[in-house]
Amino acid sequence: MADSNFVDYVKIFCRSGKGGGGSVHMRREKFVQMGGPDGGDGGRGGHVILKGNKQLWTLIHLKYQKHNFAGDGEHGSKQNRKGADGNDKIIEVPLGTVAKRPETFDVLFEITEHDQEIILYKGGRGGLGNTNFKTSTNQTPRYAQPGEDGFEDWVILELKILADVGLVGFPNAGKSTLLSVVSAAKPKIADYAFTTLTPNLGIVAYRDNHSFVMADIPGIIEGAHEGRGLGLRFLRHIERNSTLLFMVPADSKDIHEEYKILLKELELFNPELLDKNRVLAVTKCDLADEELIAEMKTNLPDIPCTFISALTGYGITELKDVLWKALN
Repeated sequence: MADSNFVDYVKIFCRSGKGGGGSVHMRREKFVQMGGPDGGDGGRGGHVILKGNKQLWTLIHLKYQKHNFAGDGEHGSKQNRKGADGNDKIIEVPLGTVAKRPETFDVLFEITEHDQEIILYKGGRGGLGNTNFKTSTNQTPRYAQPGEDGFEDWVILELKILADVGLVGFPNAGKSTLLSVVSAAKPKIADYAFTTLTPNLGIVAYRDNHSFVMADIPGIIEGAHEGRGLGLRFLRHIERNSTLLFMVPADSKDIHEEYKILLKELELFNPELLDKNRVLAVTKCDLADEELIAEMKTNLPDIPCTFISALTGYGITELKDVLWKALN
């Protein structure tokens, strides 16, 4: 997935359709001079609907389609014919898309399942034809209801990536390298901070034809919850992962302290993240010998921990076992 093609935030303008007006018509036939009212109802305006599509991974298709309009309902006609409903405007979005109000940023709803449809803005109701207003004292009403106006407004769509395992770590902790080793994903890898600028997804194969989805999230720095570094823009992607894999390199000054800093940033961003399963992977263990690894094991947090090297493959199988156990 190219960096320029990953879009996880768009603001679009939507307008639902106007309802059709009811018809004012009197029945007229060759031998019926005073046939009474037979005006039909107007059709409803089209809805603006968001629909989940598991084949989509980004909102880029909406970046260049800012205006989305549903069709208007048709007017009623004679012989009690109801007007046709307006065409709905269906906007397909990837799973994990959140709709928000632009002024208050209140969450309207979330799309989390394939083919899930939620009406964003309802179309206006069609007006009633004059047939509906006939009474014993008013047998020839010459009026009908107009159709209701549709609704229009801007809406913010944010994508929070859905994945089983999210990689959490400081820049250059080896997250992208691990993803490239355990899956077919090809993220950008280099020996400098913030190589990853957009989330990357990979499907990790496991025993007995099982698999799980892993997400490489751009690196976190201290103060990320305040917007430092890539900050808030990508912290939200971690909210969707059921298990968090913390990654700290073996050459870190203090593994436990680095883990606590990462954990604190997640807590300050959203305390509910602490309820997720947590696993720690000490990366780049090809730089350490058995004696140093044994020493590091004495100062680890109280969560499942593994020592790995994506370069040599050391500990990768054990890591998959630990993650699968955490997921199940």
